Amino acid sequence: MSVRPLRASPAGSAGAPHSPWRHVAQAAAALAAGMGVGRFVYTPILPLMHAGAGLSAGAGANLATANYIGYLLGALVGILAPALVRSRALLRISLVVLTGTLAAMPATHDTAVWFALRLSAGVASALIFVIAVSSLLSHLREYPAHLPGWAFGGVGAGIALSGLLVLVLRPVADWRAAWWASAALAAVLAVASWNLRPEARPTTTQATQDTQATQAIQANADRAHEATTVTAAAADSSHAPRTHRWFTALFASYTLEGVGYIIAGTFLVAAIEQSSPGPLGGGAWVLVGLAAVPSSALWARLGRRWSRPDLLLAALVVQAVGIALPALIGGAPAALVSAVLFGATFIGVSTLALATGAHLEFPRSVALLTAGYSVGQILGPLVVAPLLHHGYQQALVLAASVVLVAAVAAAVLRIGFPHHMVVVRATAPVRQPAPTESAADAGSHR
Repeated sequence: MSVRPLRASPAGSAGAPHSPWRHVAQAAAALAAGMGVGRFVYTPILPLMHAGAGLSAGAGANLATANYIGYLLGALVGILAPALVRSRALLRISLVVLTGTLAAMPATHDTAVWFALRLSAGVASALIFVIAVSSLLSHLREYPAHLPGWAFGGVGAGIALSGLLVLVLRPVADWRAAWWASAALAAVLAVASWNLRPEARPTTTQATQDTQATQAIQANADRAHEATTVTAAAADSSHAPRTHRWFTALFASYTLEGVGYIIAGTFLVAAIEQSSPGPLGGGAWVLVGLAAVPSSALWARLGRRWSRPDLLLAALVVQAVGIALPALIGGAPAALVSAVLFGATFIGVSTLALATGAHLEFPRSVALLTAGYSVGQILGPLVVAPLLHHGYQQALVLAASVVLVAAVAAAVLRIGFPHHMVVVRATAPVRQPAPTESAADAGSHR
């Protein structure tokens, strides 16, 4: 990732949209379609499929896993073929494919076909996410960081809208209507994001500037190395293993979070409705989405006062409590509190973890953390599948326990964490700039 200095420029300058908020709205609509609807509408529809489509708990877990496998495949396509990230045609194709897979779900009762549809939806969701976020961060890099943060809130908005749609339909329609309605909602959001400008292709001038900046940074680094006597990051023979230790703790924490969060993200509504039949589960899911809307911007703001490892630990503990509440206490108050705590943390954990990896400057930290998180999401439903024969409470307890273990790893990360990199020269200490990747930048790799 190249590091570019932020430059103040008018909204109408080259490379920036005439209206940043319009770009935010278009990117938020794409994220709402790809993630909030395409990926997470399955959660409130799952209980309806159990009741009306004869879907077993184990098969439901397998369909969730299919979607997460597809998401990983789509993310890998974006990594291995970066030119696709700049393709408006691929964005539009992905939006159409996603909408089509949602509309096709009621056309069959064949579990194998459902598996293929959810797999395809996962691929499309990942491509939409990668293209939208790359566009967002490319065109808004000259604007305040809270703008991308609000765009990431589109994920929560999609969750809330699709959850509300299913909640309204369930008294008067069945699972088929819920899928058709979600497809219609995805189509509306696709239209809203249809003209989203992808990430701009790098120009020769910009590429030359990046090369010159890289060379200058390297030259300064070489001179700093010769003049360095002490560094706060211990730039000696022990630097690599110490960095490896911190990153190992972070990797373990984020991978475990992938396992725990996705169990709750898939089965929370079904678990609530199992103990409290009626609209409570659907209402709780709407609340998850509403709480997620401002969460990315909120955690970024908190990062100005507290360190990322401290916030990561706090967010994981809060999330574990939220996941466990419906299983340990039950009832409407516990379900609603659980929804708020879960919605307010699951995006924030991602932004904090990935920004922490960037701060450590570990090679390919974002790619490694994203891979671990994705594998965790695939494993989550598979791990709890044997427990679902006895209901969803045990699955939620296990998910909360896994997230608590992730919090323990985050606590280990805090020990001796290099919050600042300071290079001490023969004359005076010089503070090295921290990575300029913001919390919103980190969230783009979720």
